[in-house]
Amino acid sequence: MFDRVALIGLGLIGSSLARAMKRDGLAAEIVGAARSRETRETARSLGFIDRAEALPHEAARDADLVVLCTPVGALGAVMQAIGPELKPGAIVTDVGSVKAAVIEAVLPHMPDHAQFVPGHPIAGTEHSGPEAGFPELFENRWCILTPIAETDPGAVAKVRALWEAVGSNVEEMTPDHHDRVLAITSHLPHLIAYTIVGTASDLEEVTRSEVIKFSAAGFRDFTRLAASDPTMWRDVFLTNKDSTLELLGRFTEDLIALQRAIRWDDGEALHKHFSRTREIRRGIVEIGQDTDAPDFGRRTAEKSD
Repeated sequence: MFDRVALIGLGLIGSSLARAMKRDGLAAEIVGAARSRETRETARSLGFIDRAEALPHEAARDADLVVLCTPVGALGAVMQAIGPELKPGAIVTDVGSVKAAVIEAVLPHMPDHAQFVPGHPIAGTEHSGPEAGFPELFENRWCILTPIAETDPGAVAKVRALWEAVGSNVEEMTPDHHDRVLAITSHLPHLIAYTIVGTASDLEEVTRSEVIKFSAAGFRDFTRLAASDPTMWRDVFLTNKDSTLELLGRFTEDLIALQRAIRWDDGEALHKHFSRTREIRRGIVEIGQDTDAPDFGRRTAEKSD
């Protein structure tokens, strides 16, 4: 599919994509870039890249496809570094879970002879680093592309074909709509998880060891979300600020309504609300994004998302 692919960032997503491309023979050469020598050596030893570079522009030189896999807050600086090295016809895409801010950061550094196709594979685990990747990560998951007016349809088709080749379902939408959808389906849940786990950690009357020892399934799964990469999520909330704050306000209003129902013993309101939300879970199972098996359908902690 590509002669040379450059992956800027070799964490969970970058290493998983490299493994999938290796498995399926989608690139003749895969070059990875990482600042850490340890990360580069680990990636080479695991065999999912053919060459490792310390600097992004060295990896991007002569690449047909460059995939930006760094935290979204760093993408502007990375693009500034690699822009002058992009060959004519090169395609740049990303995996960030925020799109409007990424486009704003990347476009000023895109040369006219290259194409930018913003993307977001909705897949992941709470683990990070090159060892955390596995080639099945994207299978039957969604990847959203948010092409802009300047994007050549042929470049979009190539990026779509790549994600479909590694097992993803692909959908296109506008950057702003993507950011609003992901604010409620991903960003707000992570923010709530960080808050709940932090509250439990701060309780004076319950020891931390008791919180850990007696965690039921609900709290346990919140800790899984709260264990996600802190740098990545810091950047997500700062770059998708407007959508997150808007939905956080809506969530606060709904939470107050539930608080009122509990205070006034309004069982009917609680049952109605819980019944409605239960249907969301059933819908997720019906479209194959999870199963109704025990333990929330997760075969292993490493392959959950």
